[in-house]
Amino acid sequence: MKFQEKETFDEQLELMNNLSKRFFSRAHQVDIDGSFPFENIQDLKDTGYTSLTVPKKYGGKEISLYDMLRFQEKIAEGDGATALSIGWHMGIIKNLSEKNSWNESIFKKICGDVLNGSLINSAATEPRTGSPTRGGRPETTAHKEGSQWIIKGRKTFTTMAPVLDYFIVSATLTDTKQVGNFLIPRSAKGILIEETWDSIALRGTGSHDLILQNVSVPEEYFVEQIGMDGKKANGWLLHIPACYLGIAKAAKKYAIEFALQYSPNSVEGTIIDLPNVRQKIGEMELKLIESEYFLHAVAKQWDESEEQSRARMGPTLGAAKLTVTNNAITVVDLAMRLVGARSLSLKNPLQRYYRDVRAGLHNPPMDDMTIQLLANTAIQDI
Repeated sequence: MKFQEKETFDEQLELMNNLSKRFFSRAHQVDIDGSFPFENIQDLKDTGYTSLTVPKKYGGKEISLYDMLRFQEKIAEGDGATALSIGWHMGIIKNLSEKNSWNESIFKKICGDVLNGSLINSAATEPRTGSPTRGGRPETTAHKEGSQWIIKGRKTFTTMAPVLDYFIVSATLTDTKQVGNFLIPRSAKGILIEETWDSIALRGTGSHDLILQNVSVPEEYFVEQIGMDGKKANGWLLHIPACYLGIAKAAKKYAIEFALQYSPNSVEGTIIDLPNVRQKIGEMELKLIESEYFLHAVAKQWDESEEQSRARMGPTLGAAKLTVTNNAITVVDLAMRLVGARSLSLKNPLQRYYRDVRAGLHNPPMDDMTIQLLANTAIQDI
């Protein structure tokens, strides 16, 4: 069954719920092996999910940000690594559609390929620059030779590298020192994926290094000149907190199911009726309600706003990411406190949730940058 064949959002969400259960059944082995969830990504392609953010004028469904986040949360309940991986692809297509910053013919071609199953992600982070949101200039370089651009460098954290069909690579132009984005097909000569991903969190994202050895692309594949301030409002990046919210929901669900079943001989019945257990469940639920209302409200505001209003949403978007991600960490911690030492077993999904949810602190925007942005905004409003 395909998402496009479902008539209502609820029906689509139920389809994603079924896929999420399938992802959960595979998550432990992917995590243990440090492998990539090829089957999960193929399931998402086969059901048409990966094309849902393609604009309607190019044959897609052009789903709202709110709908996308709800789907992403559900994926993460099954497997956080799969959710974060595919979230980049989904969000990038949505962002390119909204910003209309690429040449139309190239974007139309990419959308056509996505409708046929192609996947895309950006490669912006480098060993010496860190997160591009902090303003580091790419050491990856691009120079012109005739009608071709020649790109050379190394990118880290190239999520979903094992299955990407296109890379959006940032590079410094050697002649002007300006920074631009280049579209690079996987088929281009000189591309090498070095399997460097050894993180203890989100082990299944396949975020390996991308090595560009004098890769040659046509001049029209210089798709965008970019600034170095990194301050543009990007609603699509809310797929990041949506992922961690989904992981937190999975942790709460596991903790409650455990409490409903666990019956030590020191109590009558199960521990679900113990006041300290109910306290933790209540605290988890409070954090999740706060996160849902915040994240979903901001997503709906983005969907309902025009370009100028969206441009002013940066502080709100950052606040949503900070709040939801930190709440998710708290929820997973509470779930582990409820379950106790069993949560540290390698067979227990809570220890995976604990490792995975911490990764949110290192996804953009970082907490310190958000706090500074909020401070500046508050001062300017006086």
